[in-house]
Amino acid sequence: MAERLVVAAACSSPEILGANLARSPLLGAGVALHEEWNAASAAQAYNRALDATTASVVILAHQDVYFPAGWERLLATRIAEVATADPNWGLIGAFGVGLDGAHIGPVWSSSLGMIVGRVPMAPVPVQSFDEMVIVLNRASGLRFDESLPGWHMYGTDIVTQARERGLGAWAVGLPCIHNDRYHEALGPDYVDCYRAMQRKWSARLPLVTPITKISRSGLHLRRDLWRARRSAGFRAGMAVGTEIAAEDLARRCGWLDLGASA
Repeated sequence: MAERLVVAAACSSPEILGANLARSPLLGAGVALHEEWNAASAAQAYNRALDATTASVVILAHQDVYFPAGWERLLATRIAEVATADPNWGLIGAFGVGLDGAHIGPVWSSSLGMIVGRVPMAPVPVQSFDEMVIVLNRASGLRFDESLPGWHMYGTDIVTQARERGLGAWAVGLPCIHNDRYHEALGPDYVDCYRAMQRKWSARLPLVTPITKISRSGLHLRRDLWRARRSAGFRAGMAVGTEIAAEDLARRCGWLDLGASA
């Protein structure tokens, strides 16, 4: 399986990369890591990665993600489960929003200080992914839209592209660690991405992302910006510092070796 996989990451910090993704045991098990530095957007970084690699399954991961031991074997099991129902699948994610709006995981989030997402008993079709981990089937021909700005909502965009083309996008049980830093508020770059998605997918709205709902009116964005400001202190108290070793977080979650679950 390892030769069929490549991990690709858009990188900005050698320290964050080295403390998290680059420590993942699967890299020592024969899975290559492809790094993209200094990209103008997530879409640009990931398209570069697709062009520079040849593996049939591309694991697009944030630099602050850690894959516990055995994750690649569990992924092989999950791909087989998806392929049974959907031989021409396009995308698989570790955390997604189901068609009913349910959050499907489970994954650890340091910024929230908890495991988030419902454990699926079988692959669940989704309308969006958290961008922390997106597994792309190269045979699908899917690519990221470089006209979209910045570093937000490309997980919703690529899923919507797949669904429009009749390709499956699924959330499955792939526990992993997102050792992400606490963010006080959603910034102007997030608003820019929201507006771009409103324009691009106006005929398919509403779309529910892990953070907000993209609607024609935009009322949900204004509500969620206000909620983020109001809850900043509470969320800061929930967050866990990223100085905790990724392996220790995996141990505390009971995910030290996922190979036994595969």
